[in-house]
Amino acid sequence: MFNPQKLEEIAKQVSDAMPAGVKSFGEEVDRKIKQVLQAQLGKLDMVSREEFDVQTHVLLRTREKLAEMEAKFVELEKKLDQATIEKED
Repeated sequence: MFNPQKLEEIAKQVSDAMPAGVKSFGEEVDRKIKQVLQAQLGKLDMVSREEFDVQTHVLLRTREKLAEMEAKFVELEKKLDQATIEKED
């Protein structure tokens, strides 16, 4: 769901910002930072870019179909009105 490279970059930025004493813990700190970031990001209600793009495409197709159906409905209403007028005459 999340880009591992982006998490690596964020973890490195956090690690670089830490005081020298804390950095001495090295890989353990990096591992813990990654764990915390993944856990916290996992709690967010987000979708991947791929899922977003798919849903955007689905929505566009749905809008197109709705517009087509609305046009057909208007056409049918006109035909029905015309048939009703001809029947009354």
